Amino acid sequence: MTDLDRFFRQIVRNLAATDPARLHRPLPLSELRETIVPYRANRRALELESAEDYELVLMRLCAGEGGFARTEPAEVRAEFEVEIGSSNPDLEIVQRHGNAVVSLEPKPLALALNHQPGLAFAPPDASGRTVTGEEPSVGLPELPALEPLDDVDPAGATGHGALRCGLCDRGLPTGRVVNFCPHCGGGQGIIRCPACRSETEAGWRHCVSCGVRITGG
Repeated sequence: MTDLDRFFRQIVRNLAATDPARLHRPLPLSELRETIVPYRANRRALELESAEDYELVLMRLCAGEGGFARTEPAEVRAEFEVEIGSSNPDLEIVQRHGNAVVSLEPKPLALALNHQPGLAFAPPDASGRTVTGEEPSVGLPELPALEPLDDVDPAGATGHGALRCGLCDRGLPTGRVVNFCPHCGGGQGIIRCPACRSETEAGWRHCVSCGVRITGG
């Protein structure tokens, strides 16, 4: 399985676990990068060694490589194609075009869903046909089991005890990818200190940069 295959499947896996209806809707590029499949929360499952590798594979997806997704507007997709073909791609193109939208292509999406048992509940695709396990299961290998978030053991515990939301400090579900808190709806990707805006981790009660209290826990 290539890095791009793995990246696409992680998008499908995360959306299927949180909001299956969005699998068939255009996804803002900024949201895809920051909340749907953020690097820090998914780096183990993606098997990417650096944030630069992550940005590059995201650019390949946006360029239409592999036929996994379609980026709009078309001129933005063309820019990604040019950068991917460059000997020194400009990784900042992802941030510049955060307002672009990415739509998952129906055929690879259906194949990915068919390889995940229990996802027959996924909503209909654009043609009105419900995606179920009746589609031919060919072409793509079986999906591996869900990977836990980095810094979280299989039991859902961290060095600070049970995994908790970094915004409302309430307990989070274990054994699955958690990108949003089921209690307050807060994103669990990148959390910033309300005072100095430094990057923090879910579960932290104080900012390591300025010491301000982050949660009410």
